[in-house]
Amino acid sequence: MSEIELKFILDEPTSSEFWARVKASKLANGRPRTKTLRSIYLDTPEHALKKAGIALRLRRDGRRWIQTVKTGAELHGGLSQVGEVENFAPGGRLCLEAIPDASVRDEVLQCVNGAPLQPVCETMIKRSTTELALEDGTRAELAADVGEVRAGKRSAELREVEIELIEGNPGGLFDIAHVLFPDGGLRFSRLSKAARGYLLADEGRIDTPLAPRNAQVVVLDPTQIAEHAARDMLRECLDQIATNVVVVRKLDDPEGPHQLRIGLRRLRSVFSVYAPVLKSPEMARLKDEARWLGQEVGSLRDLDVVANDIVQREAKIHQDETGLTALSYALSRQAKEVRERLRELLAQTRVQAFLIDLARFVETRGWLVPQDFGQTARLATPVAELAGQALSKLWKRVGKRAGGLETLDTEQRHELRKELKKLRYAVEFFAPLYPSKRVDPFLKRLKKLQTVFGDLNDAATVRAMLSGTDAPGTGDPVAQRAIGWVIGASQARAEFGWTGAKTLWRNLEETRPFWK
Repeated sequence: MSEIELKFILDEPTSSEFWARVKASKLANGRPRTKTLRSIYLDTPEHALKKAGIALRLRRDGRRWIQTVKTGAELHGGLSQVGEVENFAPGGRLCLEAIPDASVRDEVLQCVNGAPLQPVCETMIKRSTTELALEDGTRAELAADVGEVRAGKRSAELREVEIELIEGNPGGLFDIAHVLFPDGGLRFSRLSKAARGYLLADEGRIDTPLAPRNAQVVVLDPTQIAEHAARDMLRECLDQIATNVVVVRKLDDPEGPHQLRIGLRRLRSVFSVYAPVLKSPEMARLKDEARWLGQEVGSLRDLDVVANDIVQREAKIHQDETGLTALSYALSRQAKEVRERLRELLAQTRVQAFLIDLARFVETRGWLVPQDFGQTARLATPVAELAGQALSKLWKRVGKRAGGLETLDTEQRHELRKELKKLRYAVEFFAPLYPSKRVDPFLKRLKKLQTVFGDLNDAATVRAMLSGTDAPGTGDPVAQRAIGWVIGASQARAEFGWTGAKTLWRNLEETRPFWK
């Protein structure tokens, strides 16, 4: 049996209002039923089942004990898909031989291999459930779990909502989420209860530490079809974006906005690269939403860069220029105000709708267009073939923009910088398809050239930010001197780097394109 459910973390204020919204939605059939569930998760001393991706559970539901084995768990964008096999366990006694599915039983027995099974953790949950129904016939069970996870003497509170598909279209789970959580601030649940229990037992917590999430390598297989590779890349982008939305809301770490903007840019890059096979109205809409959110995040990121990197760098080098330190503080105060406004935005409906719709797009093949009869064949294109075509196209566009490099004006340099960034993201996404000894020289030279264009962009950002009428220190001679210093230093740095741009471009141009 396959279990498909959408999982969210439920915060305390939302919890108190949750069932009122369920009633108002008119999706529920009757009042919620409440019961207490005790679940015990078991494993060998070496955690052989966990290593094999298996969860073994004994659950007391009222007077009954049920033995459950979960396998093949996948949790992306809050959507959990897992194989589940259950049988009654009279008296709460574990019996592996009673597992009704022979293949699952054999797998568990092989993993355990005669080792003793012992409790790792348990949950005590007060669960309130009701059935929901949509007009298209989709039926789902809604469960709100409030309780705690325990492991030895450790315990931690858990509040979670699960929307489990009973019948119909999995996309309906996301429709339900829109209805039940209209106000924003929702968080996807990224760990199963079993995973939280193991984490509590091992590390004393039930979630991974909240920290800025960098982009991660997506493992690709040259034999994969383009659709499956796109799904894996989009999952990675969604995870980076959704995690860093929470980071920006909860932490002051300037790396949060930086990684959030990168995630949004990488998402748009995937959309562009896969446009020939995924092109759909929904993809175009999501791309526009990502661009909008990226611009909102960019305002804070630019302030952080100027205040924390550029101005502080000059202040440390030239400590006798006291105006530089004062300017850095003034910009930091301005960044704090922008950060608070961004936090309010990230907790609102539009951003939440974007995340839910992006998760739906990725996990329910939202790119399918019934009227596009040639789409199936395009989706089945080998990813290696698509990668070669995409990289060649991007490389050609870079070459066209780089023509007459030394004569490019400011706008042309900016356009070339954007094309180099698109190429960089595509190279990083597709790199696992090629030998690293071929990819690395190209990527190394590409990054060096990008650094030059990054300095140019920083200089333009500094000039725009500190030359406006709302720049900090207007009317203060000391502050104006510091502003002039920073603008001049950043401009000099950029122009010095630009003198070597032609050589760096020639080095890159002479590097064999690894995809050919």
